[in-house]
Amino acid sequence: MKNIKLKMARAEHDLSQEELAKRVGVSRQTIGLIELGKYNPTLSLCKAICKALSKTLDELFWDDD
Repeated sequence: MKNIKLKMARAEHDLSQEELAKRVGVSRQTIGLIELGKYNPTLSLCKAICKALSKTLDELFWDDD
């Protein structure tokens, strides 16, 4: 399942996948795979992404279904 919330939050901060990846210490490919729903990030990576984007875990990673 694609993570549209993450992609939208990244766009709100005008960050590329590469820029977000550098902020959280992973590769651009990792961010791309998370957005595509092909990689399940660790809790620590989720928290780092949330901090970088000023969002909560629920806002970025909770499935509303």
